[in-house]
Amino acid sequence: MKNYAYLLLLLFGSCQLGEEKLWQPEKIEFPGPAMASLPFLSASEDRLLLSFVSPDSDSTHALYVSEFKDEAFSSPELITRGEDWFVNWADYPAIVENQGNLLAHILKKSSPATFSYDIQMQVRPKSGGTWKNNLALHKDSTLTEHGFVSSIAYSDSSYLVTWLDGRQTSAGGHDHSAHSGAMSLRVAEVNIEGKVIWDELLDARTCDCCQTTATMTAEGPIILYRNRSDREIRDIAITRLVHGKWTEPSIIHPDGWTITGCPVNGPRVDAEGENVLAAWFTDADQSSAVKVAFSSNSGADFSQAQSISTGDALGRVDVTLLNEEEGLISWMEMKEDATYLMVQKVNQSGNLFPAYEIAVMDPSRRSGFPQMERFGDWIYFAWTEMEGPEMKIALARVGVDTF
Repeated sequence: MKNYAYLLLLLFGSCQLGEEKLWQPEKIEFPGPAMASLPFLSASEDRLLLSFVSPDSDSTHALYVSEFKDEAFSSPELITRGEDWFVNWADYPAIVENQGNLLAHILKKSSPATFSYDIQMQVRPKSGGTWKNNLALHKDSTLTEHGFVSSIAYSDSSYLVTWLDGRQTSAGGHDHSAHSGAMSLRVAEVNIEGKVIWDELLDARTCDCCQTTATMTAEGPIILYRNRSDREIRDIAITRLVHGKWTEPSIIHPDGWTITGCPVNGPRVDAEGENVLAAWFTDADQSSAVKVAFSSNSGADFSQAQSISTGDALGRVDVTLLNEEEGLISWMEMKEDATYLMVQKVNQSGNLFPAYEIAVMDPSRRSGFPQMERFGDWIYFAWTEMEGPEMKIALARVGVDTF
């Protein structure tokens, strides 16, 4: 009996909590061009989409979308291409589906200043046909920064789009001392034709360049982002749409991270019914960590935050729920002389499950923000690999039952 147990251990590894077991993610072929970056995964109940950016030249870029069908990603479809895009490792295009309709966005330079660009939307109805391109999201004409967009399906005929808006800042720079005002958080409802129905200011003072995140709960949409207090404390805040009104932003967990510059490391959130899972990076007290917290009432309040990273965390997190009580967190972490894309299961009881290495990654900004999405019985990952000056997209998946 002891020999049999030992054989099982050799074959399958240990399944005890807190220990890693032997496994290998299944690689997926990327169907796009050799030079590509900024992958974004978006999953609905019956579709998994991958968007990415590829350079046509030094000044022209193209945004593509590919759909996972018949166990492979399809040949990429061109959404739009153009000159003078703002192509940035942290502020990247994305795509979302709503009842077969599609909404994507890109960032277009509005002046020669480095951080002066606008958000332009691209829409396609479920009936197919050509994309309707370069639709304005925000109405202000200031030559300032607009980006870090999150979009979700809102009603059967509209999307909810939130973004960081720099209309109150001075143009032509990203130096905090030059700002006449702060970055703000705004939200808009956009119909499937790309028309803005309404937009609203949610927070007049936010962190400058951390990603936003949004999801739909049983009680309505919620938005998480990095707040910025008058004392430069930059913790994660939430606002919820309740009975037609957005709640006053509140901090989901007081890390107390005081930093005079933006860490470029936003939160991620997912929901199933009233259950919400949030993850974020913090370096409060110069102790880097990835933290997670659950909510069982659509984000009205959250459980005590738990740190899951085991080494020198870089953040760049993503999340997906497995069921009402369990979810997965992905993040980047340095261990010894290498940087890894990690993934770990968490649950509402705070149990520690094994942390797995998905891939070795370049720690520089050029590798961007890895993506993770659940689709069917698989967890899909997308990230940017570096080969000298060139960049290419890598794809892999792991069965849900692995965790």
